[in-house]
Amino acid sequence: MQKIFKISFLIILSLVLSCKKKKNPAITNPNQVNTNVNVYIYKNTPEFFPLQVAGGWIYKAGGTSGLIVYRLAQNETNGDFVVFERNCPHEGGTNTNAIVYVQSDQITAKDTVCKSKFYITNGTVITGPSAYPLKGYNTSYDGNVLHIYN
Repeated sequence: MQKIFKISFLIILSLVLSCKKKKNPAITNPNQVNTNVNVYIYKNTPEFFPLQVAGGWIYKAGGTSGLIVYRLAQNETNGDFVVFERNCPHEGGTNTNAIVYVQSDQITAKDTVCKSKFYITNGTVITGPSAYPLKGYNTSYDGNVLHIYN
């Protein structure tokens, strides 16, 4: 009888916890401008130098207002990099002055207009009026070439 009670309690507890609303960082502003992105960065170029170590980042031309390319890990695999649009999602891509810049802590970026702050490791909002995370792009990496695309 106690075993059934314990199992029932665990099932109910897991259901209650799973109902907790989670913020989905994959949701983007439906009004944000969509721009075709198809960018390559080659490992043996000076541009790649800051990306040789985990935590390294660069600004790259592309997207609506440029891209932030950040290296999460140094496994030489596809999961090593994340890339985000520099145009603030709060403005929906309509304000070309709303640009996010990497902060001195090297893991956050802040918008110049609405002052929203984001993690550049996953694009999520830290503070500010933005209800949306930074718009992310797909990456593939074969150990020599980083391909950024949508």
